[in-house]
Amino acid sequence: MLNLTDDAEASHAGFIRRVKKTGLVWGLKTSNGWAVCESSEYEDRVVYPFWSDEAYARPHCTGDWSHFTPASIELDAFIARWLPGMGEDDVLVGTDWDADLSGLEWEPADLAEQLQT
Repeated sequence: MLNLTDDAEASHAGFIRRVKKTGLVWGLKTSNGWAVCESSEYEDRVVYPFWSDEAYARPHCTGDWSHFTPASIELDAFIARWLPGMGEDDVLVGTDWDADLSGLEWEPADLAEQLQT
């Protein structure tokens, strides 16, 4: 079983490393769309949380998100289409959040830059 660290910076670094290696990003999805939540850092902004492994995403499919299931996105599509679209929509991206939905929130363009270097 994979474990996320309580250190948000270390979790984010692991996210970058793992998605570059596997070529996949994991989110939570229903037939109506993807899981989002309010930003804990910015008023009136929402965050799309993503994980670097299905095993990190699956435990979040409880409570309000019990109707969601983990779904993968190809990294190339995530960088080329998803992140620019999220930037246009003025939303943020969460990376490898822990069980309490705590972690770093990124501007999509900043995350794209990190994934491309």
